[in-house]
Amino acid sequence: MANFSKSQQPQFSVDVYQNAYLPEGGREVNAIVTVTAIGGGTTGGVPLARSADASAAPAPASGGAVVLMVDCSGSMEYPPTKMRNARDATAAAIDTLRDGTLFAVVAGTHVAKDVYPGNGRLATADHLTKAQAKKALRGLGAGGGTAIGTWLRLADRLFDTAGAGLRHGILLTDGRNEHEAPEALRAALDACAGRFTCDARGVGTDWEVKEVTAVASALLGTADIVADPAGLAADFTRMMENAMGKEVADVALRLWTPVDTEILFVKQVAPAVADLSGRRTEAGPRAGDYPTGSWGDESRDYHVCVRVPQARIGQEMLAARVSLVLPAPSGEGAAQTLAQGLVRAVWTDDMVASTAMNPQVAHYTGQAELARVIQQGLDARKAGDLDGATAKLGRAVQLASASGNEDTAKLLSKVVDVVDAATGTVRLKAKVAEADEMTLETRSTKTVRVKK
Repeated sequence: MANFSKSQQPQFSVDVYQNAYLPEGGREVNAIVTVTAIGGGTTGGVPLARSADASAAPAPASGGAVVLMVDCSGSMEYPPTKMRNARDATAAAIDTLRDGTLFAVVAGTHVAKDVYPGNGRLATADHLTKAQAKKALRGLGAGGGTAIGTWLRLADRLFDTAGAGLRHGILLTDGRNEHEAPEALRAALDACAGRFTCDARGVGTDWEVKEVTAVASALLGTADIVADPAGLAADFTRMMENAMGKEVADVALRLWTPVDTEILFVKQVAPAVADLSGRRTEAGPRAGDYPTGSWGDESRDYHVCVRVPQARIGQEMLAARVSLVLPAPSGEGAAQTLAQGLVRAVWTDDMVASTAMNPQVAHYTGQAELARVIQQGLDARKAGDLDGATAKLGRAVQLASASGNEDTAKLLSKVVDVVDAATGTVRLKAKVAEADEMTLETRSTKTVRVKK
């Protein structure tokens, strides 16, 4: 079992929230699956506890590994403080590494360069190697273009030089991916998916939100904006603390369904919305695995929707069995089941029972719609469709208000003037700071948990 920290593997639990009752002819079953890990590392989506050349020294194969990818393209020199802030932030992240963690620093331009340890391998974090890495950072300058796919592929090759099970990347960019074709970045993301996780950050306002969020989405990490480069060090430290809290990698949500039952979708809905439906890999007869990445002490929620065959009043069936599994190394042997829950379907002629909306399902259906209408509203605004933008962003204000998503409500208030939050009546602001619009777009998928 790979882990960054020295504590034991966390204990997992699965809780299923649903209204199992269907009317006659009813076929769609919705459930919120809450997965909680306790007793592992420090932090995560919802924290449960606070928590010769030395660079060539080998590390145990069970350890974790981190590669920091720093944009060194020409635009990082404007203003000059941006490159300095990036160096300082990377140094702060290096200081946060636990001793024994494997790590490397990559300078990214239109090509990728391993600047530390610089021998095509990973260094082992200790007092000496951290000092060497920070010294190497002082030599980083700005110049060249941006080709993020090459940075990711170099990180993947570096991870491959060691047997680390937990592999985590941190990527910083300040510009658009202009020096490789979109297909090249997509191919790099496809090649790296499932091989390491990656948090991505855009600094300033000259980068493309959809590119940065695509990296985080494909590699099961987080995406965010750091509008003021002075905030990079604090953000990098938080990211590294989060990475150091991870205890177990490559955990999958496994869904088994009976004959004639169809999975309509599987989505992570907290702490952020992420559609996993298209990432299924087959795991035996009528079973499929959906990747969830690495875990520390944290809790996440997933929305599972299945279509069951029709049945008579009074009948009951197992609609799906949800398991959290750890695949066997190299696909050899059986997967380890960490926790399990059941999704049921019961047909009834009690209209009150069959029409009741489970509070968790209702809440997260609204949160998923909130993320969707924000994106649609911002796209309409960019396209000059002011009426469409007003309607979508007004609906977003209404949903954010109703669900208590105060952070998103505050971000929306910087893009629209709210006349009546309850009805979603808004006016588009005539002038919107670019950083405010990009912050709303980048953070639109972040959700609040249902109030128990």
